[in-house]
Amino acid sequence: MKLAGNTFIVTGGASGLGEATVRALHDGGARVLIADLNAEAGEGLAAALGERAAFARTNVADEADAQAAVELAQSRFGGVHGLVNCAGIGNAGKVLGKNGPLALADFARSIQVNLIGTFNMIRLAAAAMAQGPAQADGERGVIINTASIAAFEGQVGQAAYAASKGGIVSMTLPIARELASSGIRVVTIAPGLFLTPMMHTLPPEIQASLAASVPFPQRLGQPAEYARLVCGIVDNVMINGETIRLDGAIRLAPR
Repeated sequence: MKLAGNTFIVTGGASGLGEATVRALHDGGARVLIADLNAEAGEGLAAALGERAAFARTNVADEADAQAAVELAQSRFGGVHGLVNCAGIGNAGKVLGKNGPLALADFARSIQVNLIGTFNMIRLAAAAMAQGPAQADGERGVIINTASIAAFEGQVGQAAYAASKGGIVSMTLPIARELASSGIRVVTIAPGLFLTPMMHTLPPEIQASLAASVPFPQRLGQPAEYARLVCGIVDNVMINGETIRLDGAIRLAPR
């Protein structure tokens, strides 16, 4: 699938990996719907990009919000051809911490936003994609999700986060198999340590220590590198049903 002339929804598109993806898709000639809770940042980005961009304030785990974002992409740009799920939260908490067991609500929130929110967007965007005409190779759409290497090597305190991202990995293949009959691909990226807004909140010495733990290149990943992989997946129709690690060969230690 080509970028130019096609419409993509990017959740979490107002910052971090999502913003870099929005910019890369737009630079390639795509139309982009920025779906994010941060209205100020999202509207500002859409305004800066111009008429091939629009913003929808979206809680990805809310059915009405997600449906409204899909419908805006359809009405504004004439259809939906791609979805990139970047929206998510990162929280930490031990199962048995100093104050007792992890609050069930904290675990549930990670699952609700990261896993259920991703699935919510997948199902609604796929329904819109399936209505469109087939392009080259019979393709009607491509869905790209964001997991994490924590899905494979979750650290102490990451039970909720790892479970939510592991769920994204686990549903990639079955959904790809199901949607194949509609010409829709499903792929997941599992990033390692990236310089996201959450990473920026850490002290410089902590960032340097984390960067030093990456075998090569020995630095934190740049959001633009994630975005380039998204564009490569969109372009290569044979990439389907796969989870791709983007991590500089790092393997997370227990702590």
